Amino acid sequence: MHRKIAIIGGGNLGAAIAEGLLKSKFSKTSEITVTRRNTSINPLKPLGIEITSDNHAAVRKSDVIILAVKPFQIVELLKTIKKDISADKVLISVVTGVTMQEIETAIEKKISLFRAMPNTAISIRESMTCLCHQHAKEHDVNYVHELFSKLGKVISIDEKLMEAATILGACGIAYAMRYIRANIQGGIEIGFDAATASLIAAQTVKGAAELLLLKKSHPEQEIDKVTTPKGCTIAGLNEMEHRGFSSSLIRGVVASYNKIAKD
Repeated sequence: MHRKIAIIGGGNLGAAIAEGLLKSKFSKTSEITVTRRNTSINPLKPLGIEITSDNHAAVRKSDVIILAVKPFQIVELLKTIKKDISADKVLISVVTGVTMQEIETAIEKKISLFRAMPNTAISIRESMTCLCHQHAKEHDVNYVHELFSKLGKVISIDEKLMEAATILGACGIAYAMRYIRANIQGGIEIGFDAATASLIAAQTVKGAAELLLLKKSHPEQEIDKVTTPKGCTIAGLNEMEHRGFSSSLIRGVVASYNKIAKD
């Protein structure tokens, strides 16, 4: 059964979800409504998706509500639309740092409730999305899992790990980009122009990731295949480790987690 979806918050993430659901043919144009305060800015206009500033109407006519607003906005938003959220609806939050208990308290009712943590690669349907839920029926769990599967890969986790998922999966995009940028800079120094270095660096990282995903191997197994005795690869790796490459990355991940955990 096709369900009508309201995406509350038509910013980058909300718009990317809407576009991905259309391009994957999970939903039809008539089944998606996106809300945003400034309807004059409509990045989804070429796709024919309805943009409205009326949250109440969007929620009432939809079966599934995806909350894609800023964290500081969500509680006030939920208080204004809670009367429109009936018990038969599915509520999905992609808002960072807001627990299901906080959402349930704001709407003052128990419904099929989900938290999802995607990353910005959702815009090209290559997200890593972590899901958790409460009070959800099995068919709703299957539906939400399928929805996000159209936008990348999906795993179910305990809610207590959602902040950690934010760091590893969402912030992780930035960490990977910083590595690629450094690789490009190194490539330029050894002779490539910027465009060529960028292509080689990005495709190499993509290939490395696909090796792990498709072969389900450990990174060290793949590293061993390209390190030969007295070779250039091991010389480079050892120099990076002497300079603190792995420890710096680990410390960065932990620092980000400590920041989100404290806030």
